[in-house]
Amino acid sequence: MKRKATAVWNGSGKEGNGHLTTQSTVLNQTQYSFNSRFAEGIGTNPEELIAAAHSGCFTMKLSFVLGEAGFTPESLETTSVITFENGVISKSHLILKAKVPGISQEVFDASVKDAELNCPVSQVLKAEISVEATLEN
Repeated sequence: MKRKATAVWNGSGKEGNGHLTTQSTVLNQTQYSFNSRFAEGIGTNPEELIAAAHSGCFTMKLSFVLGEAGFTPESLETTSVITFENGVISKSHLILKAKVPGISQEVFDASVKDAELNCPVSQVLKAEISVEATLEN
């Protein structure tokens, strides 16, 4: 399987702007700029997209891991907080809230660790990855 996205940029780094389009067109000429990346401008940015990719990938991988252990999650909600410092993405901190009926804390923790280490986005990131997981009743 191969997936693709296209970025178009016009102008200088600070004054220019661009847009992103994904193969699925979920992003279709979605605006990005210096301000959307480094300030509070309208549009997306690479770090936000990496956060979305990491939280989505980790959550789906966790669902598969839990299924293999015999559990069906009622809900899994993951937020990824990307740290971008000195021109480097240095960390992705995942915050998970999970409802998994009948699971023990030990099996839950092992499943979270498995997903953290083995989701494809975790494997491609050269950044520190941490998880803060809460199992709700």
